Amino acid sequence: MSYGIYIGKNHTGAGHGWLAGYGDEPSSHWLEIVPRATHPEGATVTVGVDATAELPGRRSEIPQTGETARHLRVSYSYFLGMPAPITNGGLNEHGVAVRDIWSPGRAELKAMTPPDQTGPTYSDLARLVLERARTAREGVDLIGALIAEHGYSCYGGNSHIIADPDEAWVVLQYPGGRRLWVAERLGPDSIRASRPGYITAISSAPTDDFQFPAHFISTAADLGWYDPAQGPFNPNAVYGDGKGRWQGVAWMEDELRARANRPGKIGFEDVVWAIATERLTGDTAGYGQIVPLVHPSHDALRVMWHAPVGAVTAPLVPVFLGMTTVPAEYGPHRFLTAGEASRFHDRRKAVTRPNSVSSVPQGAEITRSAMQVFKHLMHAVFQDHARHLPLVQAHWRAHEAAFAAELPDLLRTAEILLDAGEARLATRLLDEHARTRLLGTLDDAEHLLRGLEALLRVGGKLNFDCLDYKGPAQIW
Repeated sequence: MSYGIYIGKNHTGAGHGWLAGYGDEPSSHWLEIVPRATHPEGATVTVGVDATAELPGRRSEIPQTGETARHLRVSYSYFLGMPAPITNGGLNEHGVAVRDIWSPGRAELKAMTPPDQTGPTYSDLARLVLERARTAREGVDLIGALIAEHGYSCYGGNSHIIADPDEAWVVLQYPGGRRLWVAERLGPDSIRASRPGYITAISSAPTDDFQFPAHFISTAADLGWYDPAQGPFNPNAVYGDGKGRWQGVAWMEDELRARANRPGKIGFEDVVWAIATERLTGDTAGYGQIVPLVHPSHDALRVMWHAPVGAVTAPLVPVFLGMTTVPAEYGPHRFLTAGEASRFHDRRKAVTRPNSVSSVPQGAEITRSAMQVFKHLMHAVFQDHARHLPLVQAHWRAHEAAFAAELPDLLRTAEILLDAGEARLATRLLDEHARTRLLGTLDDAEHLLRGLEALLRVGGKLNFDCLDYKGPAQIW
């Protein structure tokens, strides 16, 4: 389902906007750095779904662009039959950040979806925006052009928040094979939470604040779902679930606006709280992400804060576009990776049974999986959450405060090196800094896990009842 938040710069103490959120998928997740790449003329990209997806379709080829941008992203291995690896977004070298968020389409539209649907999926769109867009508006235009030319493959409807340091856009895509999409601009005075994504009113024709294809409103009229005499077109009411802002969305937007009205406005710690609060974040959250929307002096200095599971019981650690390596512990592992239960590292049957060979490198198998360790810690905390959750959250929030305090000096040091033409040294600095913090918090997580496990065992609180889940109450 996923969750996304955009906070415009006029509401923040730092004077810049924020994009944050998490993915809601049960499969394995890993952090990736994807380098800038050039592609030969005539190259193509495979997009879409196949017959195994929840809403089946056909994979197809679309033209590749000549050069794709460097970016940071989180990938994962399974959701409703979508071809892996899948992504909900990340941050690219141009300062464009993307979050994908579920947004259910009208039941009748979902039923209209052709069984041979083609075109990019929500994951394809997120990845293609990261690879190609230089601004948030370019990302909107790209999605519109791709859907118009190639169609859209979906599981029932989706949305994205695409942001840069100047603005953000909510972009909704609908099922049904009608190539329907709509986008709303968010500016410096906007606060928007999405879960699901929503747009409740648009103009009668595209403007600087709303974008949609020429047939967007007329299609609804032709289907008998909209009469212009009813007033402004409401995409949520006509093409969506008709529920408007869900309870959790309304609560979060109202809470952030209240915090924005304080003298110091919204700070980094408030953004962390917004994606770490136990009222909204739990077992389903596959990872956490926060992007400060700024233009540094060098693209290598762009920052994305990353948590390997939901930040409710995990720390957010800054990683950098100028890094070249991700610790193996935060890369792909077999833990919860779709299909790995029937695969081997042994390659003797690689030719006769290629699907029997693991997709994860053999070396990764002997390293710790950060996702696994932090997921175990989450459930250790949740089984006695009234006692343990405040302690663990305070521990990780203290780490984040320390990381935030040291970040300006780190970035200034790397900036001096880059200004001096010492890109190799700057990269080494960023790599070592991120590696030390990522592995240090992983060590802490293991110590916390062992201690909590001992407390639960001695107290007789290890939960072995599959029908009695232990955890904080959530709004969604």
